[in-house]
Amino acid sequence: MNRVLINPLNIPYQFQHYNKQASRESADPTLIYFKGRYYLFASMSGGFYYSDDMLHWDWHENRELTPFRYAPDVRQVGDWLIFSSSDRDPSAIYRSKDPLSDDFEKLSEPFPFWDPNTFQDDDGRVYFYWGCANTTPIYGQEFDPETMTPIGEKKELIFGNTAEHGWERPDYPGRPKEQGKEGLAMRLYRLYMHLSGSDKKPFIEGAFMNKWNGKYYLQYAAPGTELATYGDGVYVGESPLGPFTYQAHNPFSSKPGGFITGAGHGSTIEDKYGNLWHASTMRISVNANFERRLGLFPAGLDKDGILFCNQNFADYPLEIPEGKFDARSVKPKWMLLSYKKSAVASSYRQGHETAKALDEDIRSCWCPKGSAGEWYRLDLGDVYEVHGIQLNFADVDVPMLEVDKSLRSNVYTSNRYIDPDPTLRTRYLLEGSADGSEWFVLSDKRSAETNLPHDYLALDGVKLRYVRVTAEKLPYDEPFALSGLRVFGLGNCAAPETVAAFDASRQDAMTAKLSWKAADRAIGYNIRYGISPDKLYSSHMVYGQTEVLLTMLNAGQNYYAAVDAFGEGGVTEGPCFPVK
Repeated sequence: MNRVLINPLNIPYQFQHYNKQASRESADPTLIYFKGRYYLFASMSGGFYYSDDMLHWDWHENRELTPFRYAPDVRQVGDWLIFSSSDRDPSAIYRSKDPLSDDFEKLSEPFPFWDPNTFQDDDGRVYFYWGCANTTPIYGQEFDPETMTPIGEKKELIFGNTAEHGWERPDYPGRPKEQGKEGLAMRLYRLYMHLSGSDKKPFIEGAFMNKWNGKYYLQYAAPGTELATYGDGVYVGESPLGPFTYQAHNPFSSKPGGFITGAGHGSTIEDKYGNLWHASTMRISVNANFERRLGLFPAGLDKDGILFCNQNFADYPLEIPEGKFDARSVKPKWMLLSYKKSAVASSYRQGHETAKALDEDIRSCWCPKGSAGEWYRLDLGDVYEVHGIQLNFADVDVPMLEVDKSLRSNVYTSNRYIDPDPTLRTRYLLEGSADGSEWFVLSDKRSAETNLPHDYLALDGVKLRYVRVTAEKLPYDEPFALSGLRVFGLGNCAAPETVAAFDASRQDAMTAKLSWKAADRAIGYNIRYGISPDKLYSSHMVYGQTEVLLTMLNAGQNYYAAVDAFGEGGVTEGPCFPVK
């Protein structure tokens, strides 16, 4: 069976209707392994995903229960799954022994909470965590495991600390001006945040608790879901309600560069083999602040008990070993062959030219004038052995439907709801050619019963130079837009030269600038950095540039870094140096 993982996850993301146009939203994932099956719950999805291997997911719809609102939390307590989600009505807590049965029992409505998380300790005692604001902390409290009601005192556990935690800063140095890619609602949101001063305060949110080797790992997200620097940090304690100590390596989950950015507000689990995985939110935030996707990353604990994620090349195809493995060993299966290659199309709109589908930025897209029948043809410039193609469809001018009043009781507010139409489809024809004259079908989805905006096709080393995709049907007959036609395989050249040295200097206590000389045959660079030469657990990927600003450092912490050059021929790791 194909054991390739690529982010964002290839699942049917649901449409939300709360802006001038609809967009797809899925975020704040809770991943759980329960009774031999994996379940994945995400915000405002109207259901959940389930899987036997975490690589191939099926969809189960349920629009009736409040646990399918924002930030659904699903944890095992005894033989039950405990369900809760963000609400202020107050919030309800449910339980079920089989979520696929849709048999849920309401246990309590203890108080209004946002971003909840339930954790049962080895002794059977249960603890509840919540919080999502830039003015209040994450709280924790002991709950009765049978009634899910409070039995202890509420405690303040985690506050924001932008004076020492660089990654928590919403207004970090060098933050790119992105308004040109944003819709009106997003620009108005940014203006409100600026005028209120809230853009300088991080949202501390998304609590999630794990226990390993007698230690309690309380995870949280910051600084805001619409930022490329959205990540997850962790505090470690001796008891479920602290006190907690900030882990030296933080954030433990972050993805500020590459095709799609963001890796915050997630959950961490052990799979059936004992491997750790972290699921989290990845951002688009073009049509709406909450236009988001889901990512899944191998994770682990090192010999010193440091929690980390492997997010090197996290949006490339990664081969996942069967059984027990070291997360640090997971590397890209194939390299990107399509970056900034040439293309022609049936038509395009100004500002959405053909190159926008090849620039490795999910926030930009090629967009034609029409829908069905429009086509896009990529020329790789040479014949390559291709092993995978990812088609990323952008949502442009998707009409916002009128609010269905019958759905108001099932969603957070009356002007935000999940599209009720189960017949939405994304259909296309994908073809390949070695010479541009004779074409053969790579994937015929003209009659597909799926709606996958990040579809991935695994190929067995097909020789081709040209790739053509033609639209058959889009969910709302909207324009056929591509934010990324990404082709992966084996390059026809050697790996890049080594980046043997770089200049590194701290710009402030939490920011460092790195610069280096361009390496032959490199299309980009992956900067690995961390708190010691053997703990380069963080990474920042860039294309077509020879410098980067690392804005996510912690004050008073020493750092080391390496610059790895990558291209069509592979990855060449660079030596590690201290960041001074």
